[in-house]
Amino acid sequence: MSKITSLTDEALIALDGLQDAAYNLVSPSLRFGVTGLSRAGKTVFITSLVHNLIHGGKLPLFSAQSSGRLARAYLEPQPDDNVPRFQYEDHLNSLLEDRIWPQSTRAISELRLTLEYESASAWNRTFGRGKISLDIVDYPGEWLLDLPLLGKTYEQWSREALALSRLPVRAPLAKKWHTRLGQIDPSADEDEAIARELASLFTDYLRECRKDNTALSTLPPGRFLMPGDLEGSPALTFTPLDLDGEQGAEKQSLHAMMARRYESYKSIVVKPFFREHFARIDRQIVLVDVLQALNAGPDAVSDLENALQDILQCFRPGGGSWLSTLFSTRTDRILFAATKADHLHHENHDRLEALLSHLVDGAVEKAKFAGAKVDVVALAAIRATSEAELKEGNGVLPLIVGTPMKNEKIDGETFDGATQTAIFPGDLPKNARNALAGDAAARTDLNFVRFRPPRLEETNEGITLSLPHIRLDRALEFLLGDKLR
Repeated sequence: MSKITSLTDEALIALDGLQDAAYNLVSPSLRFGVTGLSRAGKTVFITSLVHNLIHGGKLPLFSAQSSGRLARAYLEPQPDDNVPRFQYEDHLNSLLEDRIWPQSTRAISELRLTLEYESASAWNRTFGRGKISLDIVDYPGEWLLDLPLLGKTYEQWSREALALSRLPVRAPLAKKWHTRLGQIDPSADEDEAIARELASLFTDYLRECRKDNTALSTLPPGRFLMPGDLEGSPALTFTPLDLDGEQGAEKQSLHAMMARRYESYKSIVVKPFFREHFARIDRQIVLVDVLQALNAGPDAVSDLENALQDILQCFRPGGGSWLSTLFSTRTDRILFAATKADHLHHENHDRLEALLSHLVDGAVEKAKFAGAKVDVVALAAIRATSEAELKEGNGVLPLIVGTPMKNEKIDGETFDGATQTAIFPGDLPKNARNALAGDAAARTDLNFVRFRPPRLEETNEGITLSLPHIRLDRALEFLLGDKLR
């Protein structure tokens, strides 16, 4: 991938690193990035993580908690006053009171969770209780897919985007945009009306790609699908053009207009996100909805693999010495998590993990070589189902039990959103390589529906338990365990 930072960018990043290091001498903190592509469960993951730590949830694999060394966890005001706060309380209310999933991530937000703990080292305990602030940074994974644009000219991006849109799985979705694009001369005079029309058709194509039945993942520019306060601005009013070879843009042409706005998008949207947020992350979890891609078919799986490769190339991985981290934060631990493991029986959780491992293998090796520790896990930040078995003759059929959301369907049956039901979700293929390559013989019929959030259980003493999960503790141990020793 082309270099995405200039010497000036690196100097600014180094200055930010020095400021962060000075702050950490007074108040130790860890910037923890949470991202994932659309509907992977970022908001749910953060809400469950915070709720389980504050309320002493069941986290047997998180050593600081299971050994009793985690004294308490509590929320504090975040250090960045210019970043919206992650609305933990609102999201928790949606889950517990309304039993609906909270709104998905649309922009960057932050939350500070402070942990007080007893060190596992007798020597360290002589200095008193340890304390570290976890600054959780929540941002859309689609923004990561914008970072490679920093190393590409408008002409390079335009050719790549058009080639992608002409693939068999995408071409029908881009038909209206392609038709109009074929009527446009890039060397014609710049025209605001044409620019707006083309940008609108291009955005419609990206939206079609993201729908459940296609579930494609490689969809930059990311802000076209979540524009926020930039909606309608010139920085979001451009499109790839069908350019002729390497010919440059003539002044005041439509080509020049699009190229100028593309560069504005990079300087106004992409660079500030990279420098102010992404380049400062210490630890990172990337949530991946592998099941949605499997449901949509081999094209969606292949596209997800390409998106994950692009995402991993954007990280600045590495362990580094304490001196090097003064000038440039390096992400020293990255966890890829296949979400919604509760949609499968536990017998399939390792298979789900294997599928994700296969998707990221190549890029993971590069990150490890740079000094970062990388792991893969299948999890459910909030477990919406339980498990049951149905005897069939001499065999046993493994089931999951939950309340499907209203209007979800399986085999022609439409659920009402109130009735609990038992479902056989099917089995994931044993051979990850064959399944991801689109081998029909390696695929099985799978029944994936969305379930409502669970009701919290109570103990015999009337104590309400924390949000149930699958392997959240394993994720916490990998991402935080070494900082609480």
